[in-house]
Amino acid sequence: MPKRILYPLLLVIAFFVGEMVFVVEDNNIIENISEKIETPPPSPYVKISALDNHFREAADSIDWDWKLIAAICYTESKFDSMAVSHVGAYGVMQMLPRTLRSLGVPDSLHTDTRTNIQAGARYLKKLERIFRRIKDFDERLNFVLASYNAGIGQVNDAMALAQKYGRSRYVWNNGVDTFLILKKYPEYYNDSVCKAGSFNSSNETLSFVRKVTTRWKRYQRMQMTYEDSLKAALQANDSIFNKLPLEQ
Repeated sequence: MPKRILYPLLLVIAFFVGEMVFVVEDNNIIENISEKIETPPPSPYVKISALDNHFREAADSIDWDWKLIAAICYTESKFDSMAVSHVGAYGVMQMLPRTLRSLGVPDSLHTDTRTNIQAGARYLKKLERIFRRIKDFDERLNFVLASYNAGIGQVNDAMALAQKYGRSRYVWNNGVDTFLILKKYPEYYNDSVCKAGSFNSSNETLSFVRKVTTRWKRYQRMQMTYEDSLKAALQANDSIFNKLPLEQ
């Protein structure tokens, strides 16, 4: 059995079985086993960070995968609730004070971890509604993440440029992302379809989109591996107690 499954398997078996007393006679286990200790079931969720409960709560409020919220927070701050960026963004989700205020968060709560994550989730949902014409969630997510990092104005400009130059305004890869890069050149950011001015941070934004989506997929794989291990552990636990006679 692979070690990645064996280790959590043993942990969960130990968690469920608890302490048992075995009496061995002639290398055989005889009927002298203590009662199975009743314990709460293990979590159905893989552990990503100490903030997972906050991520799940926020994700439930906007109908997103909590692991996606976790991926955004890791990419933004590596789960550091006290992080402050060079432009003054606060907390786990690196929210700017003006954005937090627009979401109704008082200044006294800007660095509160739960509030910061909840506000970030509401802002993500607001951005998602703006791009609701993009039906595929994974495609729409590219636009949401880019807007979260660069601002909606820059992404709108890149979409307008894509459309002007015969590309789809709703396709990110080799489409809108290309024109976001081109917005550092005067011939593009001075175009009449652009409203947000020049943009020199496209590399940072494209990297952010790529890192978040890649990490989200990684967290999804972690969850699947954990669920497989948990299922195997539960089955092994049932097998143990079916085969070993308990004291009457």
